Amino acid sequence: MVSAFFVFCGCVDQASVAVVEKWGRFVRLAEPGLHFFNPFAGECVAGSLSTRVQSLDVRVETKTKDNVFVQLICTIQYRVVKENADDAFYELQNPQQQIQAYVFDVARAIVPRMNLDDLFEQKNDVAKAVLEELEKVMADYGYSIEHILMVDIIPDAAVRKAMNDINAAQRLQLASVYKGEAEKILMVKKAEAEAEAKYLSGVGIAKQRQAITDGLRENILNFSHSVSGTSAKEVMDLIMVTQYFDTIKELGDGSKNTTVFIPHGPGHVKDISNQIRDGMMQASSSNV
Repeated sequence: MVSAFFVFCGCVDQASVAVVEKWGRFVRLAEPGLHFFNPFAGECVAGSLSTRVQSLDVRVETKTKDNVFVQLICTIQYRVVKENADDAFYELQNPQQQIQAYVFDVARAIVPRMNLDDLFEQKNDVAKAVLEELEKVMADYGYSIEHILMVDIIPDAAVRKAMNDINAAQRLQLASVYKGEAEKILMVKKAEAEAEAKYLSGVGIAKQRQAITDGLRENILNFSHSVSGTSAKEVMDLIMVTQYFDTIKELGDGSKNTTVFIPHGPGHVKDISNQIRDGMMQASSSNV
């Protein structure tokens, strides 16, 4: 901007450049600072331009190669070249409209040759192509293109929803695979644990039965030596009856027990003792 203090002088603001004319014809550029003009000789300030970096947002709607309508939001940063400010002042009346037109032209020439996925991956290539074209054109009008940023790519709402659905389906499929693998590993480990538990349980039962057999054998021998005239069978029957009544007593003491002996009665202990004795005799013969 230009501020006039007296009739023959003026001041150009910082980050600005003034265009000086004489009798309506361009004479020179006035940089920031104090300048003297001779209005009687036809000198005057025709106008001024800012040399600051300016920003312009452009929204371009176009179609990709796979027939998807998208909106490209570009931010163009530009400035007036101080040395060529006269060209910017006289040659171009509306620089924003000119820049926007070239952005439309370049974007709509490049994007239709790209698929939507490629556009997202190569958006910097589109910005670079727009920058190269604008630099060549706007330099003739005294403007410098500093940067072009491809801020956003917005597909149609239905396309965005479809892309999100596809992404969600792929993630669910992957999650199902991982879940199936985890369940498989869990089942294998569970089966291995059950097999190990059954093996250890069998070993424990075998040792328990061996201990019971050894204890019974020792009791029979001790009783036979202590009481003369008793046979091993009689001692075995006595031990079985004693264990039978101990078991009945334990069942009676527990209020939540539901175990029932069928058939029931002390006379059946003889059958149980016969079965145990036969088993012991078979085990002894097999060991021999």
